Parts: sequence; C-alpha cells; structure tokens
Amino acid sequence: MEAGRLSCVPADREARAASAAEPWRRPRNNLIGDIILAEPDMRPAIDIGTFWKAIGVRAVGAAVVAARNEAGPAGLLALSATHLCASPPILMVSIGRKTSALSTILDSRHYSINYLAEDDAELAETFGGKGPLKGSERFSQDRWTTLSTGAPILKGAIGALDCELEETIERHDTIIALGRLIDFSTEGLIGKPLISFAGRMGV
Repeated sequence: MEAGRLSCVPADREARAASAAEPWRRPRNNLIGDIILAEPDMRPAIDIGTFWKAIGVRAVGAAVVAARNEAGPAGLLALSATHLCASPPILMVSIGRKTSALSTILDSRHYSINYLAEDDAELAETFGGKGPLKGSERFSQDRWTTLSTGAPILKGAIGALDCELEETIERHDTIIALGRLIDFSTEGLIGKPLISFAGRMGV
C-alpha cells in the first residue's frame, strides 16, 4: 500500500489471507484469537487404556454404589460418584450400560453411595469384579443395613449417602444416575478412607 493511501481490502479478507499463509493461526470453533492447537481431527485418538491412565492422577475415595429390588441387592465399585448441586441436594454416579447392578438401580429407583474405609480394600476388589463372589453373594447380612430408601448401607463406611433416583441421562455407553440425597450416615468418619490413585487402592 502506498504511503498516504487507505487500504480498500476488507479486514476479513486480510484475515483470510493471513490464515492461508499461516494455517496454524486459524481460529478454531469460531473462536477469535491466535490458537496454536491442532485441529480436532488431527489429534491422536485417546483409547480406553490411555483414558484411564490420564484420569488416574486424581485421588478419589473408593465407593460401593448399591441398590435393592425384589430380586435382592446389587452393587458396583464406583470411582465416579460425586455431587451435582447442594440445592436441591443432588448426587450423581456414572454407570456403564452393561453393569449388572444398573437394572436394580433403575427398578428400585434408589441407590446408596458407601465410601470405604482403609481396611475395606478386599471389599473394593469384590465389588470391582474380582474374586469368586458375584451378585447378592457380596452382601453379607452382618455388614449391611438400611436407612430411608431401602438401599443397602454399609456398616462402618466412612460415609454413606442414601439417595432416591430422580433422573437418568444417557451419554455414549454410560448412564448418569442423578439422585436426591434423602439420608446419610457418618458412622465411620473417624477412620481413614480407602483411596484410589494411579490404578491402586491405598490410604
């Protein structure tokens, strides 16, 4: 452009020209600014093993989610149990569609979240699918009770949350179960929790 003359090239045309010359500076998802990240379709896919390795860096309390219907109790080891909001008091658990306990939760319309103590590592493995015990065999009568909803509550758990199932959301191969907190127990709060970290259970 000559000195003293204004450019008649629209700003958006100049931006397109610069983008063509330097494609790594193209805005992504219509965002404005210099974004040097690769386009989504250029990123390597994250497989299942890599995913679990990536989120293994979070330390979470190991919990057994349990429910009971006319056929008996059922449960699963849950490392995704968390809260959604405090008002109303809603908790959420992610459950694989193929998980055997899912049908019991949907049928009973309740579930409990039982946070395990440090000496319950064997119980965590049992509900994680390891060992000979399956289904209702994992619920020894001397270790389980109930609160308000009828869902199994683990005696001596660091904390137990008793929930009524309010809603389910389906995403991919997972059901997100939203439950309203109805009752709770902190009977074992003086103990140390069982923590899942980097694929291992410990304190």
